[in-house]
Amino acid sequence: MERMVTVEINGKQETYEAGTKYQEIAAKHQKEEKYPIVLVRAAGRLRELNKRVQKDCKLEFLTVGTKAGHSTYLRSLIMLMLKAMYHVVGDNSRIDRIGVHFRVGDGYYCTMQGEAELTQQFLDDVKAYMHQMVEECLPIRKTSENTFEVCRKFGEYRMYDKAELFLYRRASKVNLYHLAGFEDYFYGYMLPDTSYLKYFDLQLYEDGFVLRFPERETPDKMGEFRPEKKIFQVQIGSMHWGAKLGIPTVGALNHYIVNHKVKDLIMIQEAYHEKKIAEMAAKIAASPEKKIVLIAGPSSSGKTTFSHRLSTQLSVYGLKPHPIAADDYFVEREKTPRDKDGKLDFERLEAIDIELLNHDMLALLSGETVELPTFNFKTGKREYKGKFKKLEKDDILVIEGIHCLNDRLTYHLPKESKFKIYISALTQLNIDEHNRIPTTDGRLLRRIVRDARTRGADARRTIEMWPSVRRGEENYIFPYQEDADIMFNSALIYELAVLKQYAEPLLFSVTSDQPEYEEAKRLLKFLDYFLPIPSDNIPNNSLIREFIGGGCFDL
Repeated sequence: MERMVTVEINGKQETYEAGTKYQEIAAKHQKEEKYPIVLVRAAGRLRELNKRVQKDCKLEFLTVGTKAGHSTYLRSLIMLMLKAMYHVVGDNSRIDRIGVHFRVGDGYYCTMQGEAELTQQFLDDVKAYMHQMVEECLPIRKTSENTFEVCRKFGEYRMYDKAELFLYRRASKVNLYHLAGFEDYFYGYMLPDTSYLKYFDLQLYEDGFVLRFPERETPDKMGEFRPEKKIFQVQIGSMHWGAKLGIPTVGALNHYIVNHKVKDLIMIQEAYHEKKIAEMAAKIAASPEKKIVLIAGPSSSGKTTFSHRLSTQLSVYGLKPHPIAADDYFVEREKTPRDKDGKLDFERLEAIDIELLNHDMLALLSGETVELPTFNFKTGKREYKGKFKKLEKDDILVIEGIHCLNDRLTYHLPKESKFKIYISALTQLNIDEHNRIPTTDGRLLRRIVRDARTRGADARRTIEMWPSVRRGEENYIFPYQEDADIMFNSALIYELAVLKQYAEPLLFSVTSDQPEYEEAKRLLKFLDYFLPIPSDNIPNNSLIREFIGGGCFDL
């Protein structure tokens, strides 16, 4: 007699034979969902659809419209593309390396190295074969294999980044995914077969190509390709710089940590940042009409430390910078706008007293003496403590805040007096050639560490707030980033290896009965790829000091 298990779905009990695939259960309920079900959450844990139910549990369905579901779609799409590219090239020529790098528009920027020629016709042939595999509903299988054997395989496949990555893993087994004779490693969950991968495109872009995909909000249709060229150039520059150092991936970073003096790498990275900041200061100093420097960027980009370091460099040119935080112009708490759930929304532009900020800045530009406010975040009120300021001939204002690139914030100030800088931590490392590190992961880890140190907030609370923070960035920061006069990448090539030792204890404090456990566990798995770097040799003016502490600026 078959053993039966009881599954609770949407409050109702259903009975299945033990060993039934989650994919079969999901198929029964697909009509109840707007988008395809691609994962399940069984007893609070994410499971691929190929897994089987073995005991009584509560079951939730995750569609491609969820964060985890969309990521699963993208990873599986990368594997589909890789299989198709190697198939189309065949035995006539050779591909040495296919790199999946960073986000551009609605896709991933990729590169291809080897004998095969990258043309739009080649990409069209690849796309056609991808569609053929989707129609054939080919299974994506997972196996667990010996780590040493996996390293050997990847060496044979010329996937040297992966071979190097697993040299520094403690685990004796590695999960491999298989698709029609092609096998690869992917960091995260995958789809059960190719039939789910209906929407994608491939097109040439710059020196590589873009694997395009639907956005999470509209997973059943492709949008228009709209690359952001300024941010792309910053990311390309960072990617090439990492390659020059010989550290494009986590495995390469681990190799450097083991075989070189890490202090040298830290000094090289810090010198690179200082060079970039000095170049910005020179550009501002060469334009005497620029009296207001506006700095904006998403959460945990290092805006505050950057503004102080830029001020130091501006002083080299005889200028007298005055750092100002736009947050000191928050409206008083009772006037703060609320979001759709009735919670205070500090991300909106209306949370700033725009009229007062423009009045004060215009008065300063006119040579008047102005008493500047300080916002008390505990009382929710602005305070005046004798902070008087008057601009002299060589004085310059350095204002930082999330809305600083939005001209509505400084609508009354003369355009010719503004110099706009966009700053973000654009991680240049990849886990390996096919597994990228989302920029948001680096910033989230920065914030978890800083919130625990400066605000007494645990990792659970920071993770809980992160979706709201991200919505604010999407609405109020990213739409204006291309308006910047110049951009700065605040990511440090070594920083995740440093953050590891600070973040791991905080993430382990999130317990399995808390909703944030799933994300904490994912971040812990991610940090497990890195060998740690101690913070002893990090200079006290480094951007990472804003998060781990020990900085020289009064933040």
